[in-house]
Amino acid sequence: MEVCYQLPVLPLDRPVPKHVLSRRGAISFSSSSSLFGAPDPRQLSQRRGAISYDSSDQTALYIRMLGACVVFKQLFARDVRVRSQVGFEPERRSSHPYLCIDFRTLHTRLSRGSSSSSSDSERRVHRLLSFQRYLHSSRLLRGIPQQIPLHILDEDYTGQARCMLEKVGNWNFDIFLFDRLTNGNSLITLTFHLLNQYGLVELFQLDMVKLWRFLVMVQEDYHNDNPYHNAVHAADVTQAMHCYLQEPMLAQSLTSYDILLGLLAAATHDLDHPGVNQPFLIKTDHYLTTLYRNTSVLENHHWKSAVGLLRETGLFSHLPAEDSKSMERELGSLILATDISRQNDYLSRFRMHLDQDNLCLNHASHRHFVLQMALKCADICNPCRPWELSKQWSEKVTEEFFQQGDIEKKHKLEVSPLCDRETNTVGNIQIGFMTYVAEPLFAEWARFSDTRLSQTMLGYMGLNKASWGGLQQEQIPVLEEVEPSTVGTDTKDTATGGTSSKEIPQGSRES
Repeated sequence: MEVCYQLPVLPLDRPVPKHVLSRRGAISFSSSSSLFGAPDPRQLSQRRGAISYDSSDQTALYIRMLGACVVFKQLFARDVRVRSQVGFEPERRSSHPYLCIDFRTLHTRLSRGSSSSSSDSERRVHRLLSFQRYLHSSRLLRGIPQQIPLHILDEDYTGQARCMLEKVGNWNFDIFLFDRLTNGNSLITLTFHLLNQYGLVELFQLDMVKLWRFLVMVQEDYHNDNPYHNAVHAADVTQAMHCYLQEPMLAQSLTSYDILLGLLAAATHDLDHPGVNQPFLIKTDHYLTTLYRNTSVLENHHWKSAVGLLRETGLFSHLPAEDSKSMERELGSLILATDISRQNDYLSRFRMHLDQDNLCLNHASHRHFVLQMALKCADICNPCRPWELSKQWSEKVTEEFFQQGDIEKKHKLEVSPLCDRETNTVGNIQIGFMTYVAEPLFAEWARFSDTRLSQTMLGYMGLNKASWGGLQQEQIPVLEEVEPSTVGTDTKDTATGGTSSKEIPQGSRES
């Protein structure tokens, strides 16, 4: 039996009353340990970011601090042992074969106190790390303090953020503002709200602590250093997915299981993205390319990372094993559909179904395919947002391309297409993307779901394309006026489609 109480944030020099309540912290009394004895060490290692209180004369207490590890110098006048984020038993992680293949491992030692016996005074902890966690551990090992935000425990979200969530189904939803209002926790807050709004937490009997812990770990494994592929992008895709799930064609046909899969896939579809594309990983002989045989390398990594977090948190551990495995497989099928290199395959199949009018959403396989197409649309819907939002996303994704190009130049590698900031601009990249990728996909989606939202998206995309074209045209007279003498000397650059860095629209380079 587990009894949970809520705790507010209290001064460090005061004991915590047992009757006080809060939302994210929880005290649990575990019946598996003896009533007045110490808890089972194996249970301690199953909790992430936990603070444990061991006593010989009282019930074992655990305060689960989700998303942060907080150090209390003294509480209840007892010794407090604080487990860091790397405190997991290796046996449990090594039970998943794909997690054992050439992933970086952190070896550290956690002190158990000077009064402990020599046999258990120190413990070697093995932690398989994602890209993001490896970077954090590297900073820690180099002596750079790790910046871990402390989240307020008494409220999940308040004020304007709560008001924004009331309009989460609006296509003009400003995810950048929402991220600021939630102190950088837009993905956690938005996904948690949607799962509650759809009634999925109650229907699937999801443990609230496990769910919150899962979402915190998902957000942590997105790289905030990436201009584009970060947690805000994942939150934006999740919000777009919610808008599509509200469309009549889907709302009348999808099951709760489908909706749960769609939201989880949207939240995790770019999990642990390194900020470079697959060709870069191949040309640098990254181990992931060998692991996945140069096929949908990043998408496979996103999927397996998501499955690893699901198993680590035990979010679906209460479900039958076969159901849990089936959910993992279907989650992978959705995430793999976001591979842009397979765009034409999915688009051709979608177009064929629409031409033959044989999509039957009563069939699970057809519903799953529509979910794949919905996720693909949500993933690249930035050109279909209002100009104020679309322009920001365009500049961010282009800056990420240019950063990869800078790395390739620095290491004398061939610069990938669209990644050279000297020969590309935000405008020409976006116009090309809309013309050859976004417009064909959203035109077919409008055939499938001819609604006001579909027409709104196509309308915004047309306006945004015209706006980028206008910005491109504005740069040409300026260049001719400022540098008239360079027209004849830059023949080589002009022939190769090159442009000066001054042609980049204002605001395209992030400081």
